[in-house]
Amino acid sequence: MTPREVTRALARVRRAIRPFRVPAVTVVARTRDPFRVLVSTILSLRTRDAVTDAASAKLLSLADTPEAMLRLRRRTIEKAIYPVSFYRNKARHLRETSRRLVERHEGRVPRTIEELLELKGVGRKTANLVVTLGYGLPGICVDTHVHRISNRWGFVRTRTPEETEARLRETLPRRHWIEVNDLLVTFGQNVCTPTSPRCGACPLARSCARVGVTRFR
Repeated sequence: MTPREVTRALARVRRAIRPFRVPAVTVVARTRDPFRVLVSTILSLRTRDAVTDAASAKLLSLADTPEAMLRLRRRTIEKAIYPVSFYRNKARHLRETSRRLVERHEGRVPRTIEELLELKGVGRKTANLVVTLGYGLPGICVDTHVHRISNRWGFVRTRTPEETEARLRETLPRRHWIEVNDLLVTFGQNVCTPTSPRCGACPLARSCARVGVTRFR
């Protein structure tokens, strides 16, 4: 696909995902609170959306600032976020990250990817989501769905999410940077699934290169 074709494809994706639930992090992001986005994104890693949604709501009702998070015992955080994946590690990361925010950033979440990557438990996916959804700044969050679908369409040819992010920064029209993650995560969860994608229900079936697809519905 060319950049122009991708623009048309994303318009079709936008219409196709209207019946489906948006990602949990996106719901939290509507508050435009970078700390809430950071917490929810850390909890979401390798965790189903329904679990992330419930855990984020419970934890953030107890502590919605770095200072408040530090006042919670680690065991209290663990109980609040269970059963998210690696909940003990995430509870520790959340306290360590909150401490760093208070001690080095005056309790504020950094606005740059470079500074965010210095925080415990924060990788490029999390950093990009905080920058884009928390602050509304340009960035491209590439998770497994964005990486897979971009390659499946034939828009990029990359081996890792990091390579995909770099390539999309070169080729994807800037106006789509922030929304591409939301669109492709929902699309990837419900239509363009990892195995046996629902090509029969896909509005892009005729234009998709189906790279790597061996079985489909």
